[in-house]
Amino acid sequence: MVTKEEVLEALKAVADPEIGYDVVNLGLVYDIQINGNRVYIKMTMTAPTCPVTPWILSEAQQVVEELPGVEACDIELVWDPPWNPKMMSDEAKQALNIDY
Repeated sequence: MVTKEEVLEALKAVADPEIGYDVVNLGLVYDIQINGNRVYIKMTMTAPTCPVTPWILSEAQQVVEELPGVEACDIELVWDPPWNPKMMSDEAKQALNIDY
């Protein structure tokens, strides 16, 4: 069975093309649940009007479904809590020169 750590590592391959950083370090992944061979992810975008939302969600689903032992990945897009730059990893904040 796949682990949350493996899912997070796979999701690091999905970058927001407008920001140029991955969805994990941007703090867009809120929750991961694994039930047998199914993965459920709760995530958000940096803004409700993000024009690349469909692409990011599709890429995230694809990289997770490519993991051994994963039959399906369901992603729920949520807006609560609203994303803010404080949710970013220290690595991303430093790379993007954001001081929080």
